[in-house]
Amino acid sequence: MLNYTAATGDTSPMLAESEAGCENCKSYAKFVTKANAANGLLKGDYLEKVTDVPELYRGESGRLGGSAAVVVGAYVSRHSKSATPISLKAAKYTREFALSPQGGNWVMYEMELKKQ
Repeated sequence: MLNYTAATGDTSPMLAESEAGCENCKSYAKFVTKANAANGLLKGDYLEKVTDVPELYRGESGRLGGSAAVVVGAYVSRHSKSATPISLKAAKYTREFALSPQGGNWVMYEMELKKQ
C-alpha cells in the first residue's frame, strides 16, 4: 500500500487499511499527497522492497507486531515543482509495525521507518 500511495498520490486505500489513530500513517499520507510519482515530484527508485521479515509476535493486547528489512533505491524528491530537488541515496531500513485486528482483517496500528 505504501508503494502504491507513493506512486499515485492516492492515499484512500492505505488509510482504509490503517487505524484512525496511526499518526505515522497520516503523516506519510500527507507527504505523498503533495509529492508523488504521478505528479512528478518523486523520481527514481523510491519503492520499498522487503528483503526479510525477521520478527513477528503477538502482544498481550492481541495486536501483531514486528519488523521488516527493506531497501529503497536512489531517488529524487521535491516538495513542489519549484522547490529544489532533494537527492536521496539508496539505503537499507527497518520498517517496524504494529497491526490491530479489525473486522476479521489486520490493519496498520502504527509504523516507523528506521535507517540501518
